[in-house]
Amino acid sequence: MKPYQQIPIQDCGEPLVPISGAEFALVEPSPYAVLGAPYGDSSPYSLRGGVLAALIQAQKSLQEQHPGWRIQVFDAFRPVAVQQFMVDHTFQELCRAKGLTAKRLTTEQHQQILEEVLQFWAIPSSDPATPPPHSTGAALDVTLVDYKGSAVNMGSPIDEVSPRSYPNHFAESSDPDHQQFHAHRRLLWEVMTAAGFRQHPNEWWHFSLGDQLWAWLMRQEPDHADIIARYGGIRG
Repeated sequence: MKPYQQIPIQDCGEPLVPISGAEFALVEPSPYAVLGAPYGDSSPYSLRGGVLAALIQAQKSLQEQHPGWRIQVFDAFRPVAVQQFMVDHTFQELCRAKGLTAKRLTTEQHQQILEEVLQFWAIPSSDPATPPPHSTGAALDVTLVDYKGSAVNMGSPIDEVSPRSYPNHFAESSDPDHQQFHAHRRLLWEVMTAAGFRQHPNEWWHFSLGDQLWAWLMRQEPDHADIIARYGGIRG
């Protein structure tokens, strides 16, 4: 169990609502659907209503600083079945990258690779008390595009399982390119947190608002010691 999974949930009952492709840049087709992830009738481009309202505010703040820029949504709502599919897929990909065969791993190798995966992927739990953040409709993976619609370089791709994914990985580098990557990540962080989101400690792209991870992060700030999650799991 991860620390944030101990946070109580009192779901407010808000429904999922679609993220407008006219307002935000969406990565289409869905990267996980292309891999075969089982979304069924669910859309990865949906969020709880209050979360979408905050995302709209974040993009407004972004455009006040950079006219024409938009937040690009890579992935938002994710049924538990999709979470399980992607954890399994990432595990297999890491095995291949290491020159290993998943079915021939030792117990120690299996545990080591699984720990690497779970630094970046939430446990695909079907327990209502411990839903993966994306399965609540309160978490999303985002990046930025400029006024031309071109991707803003953040220094590493979404879902990369490496230290480059840590939000402040480039912060101390004197390399000019690295400093630009950090500035872009900082901009994304600023507009999202100003709108109420909180960032995953290991992922520059992952933000949530109202789920257990958000509540756990909020509890580490002053005057929020008793905050609980207001969004629980949604069946996809």
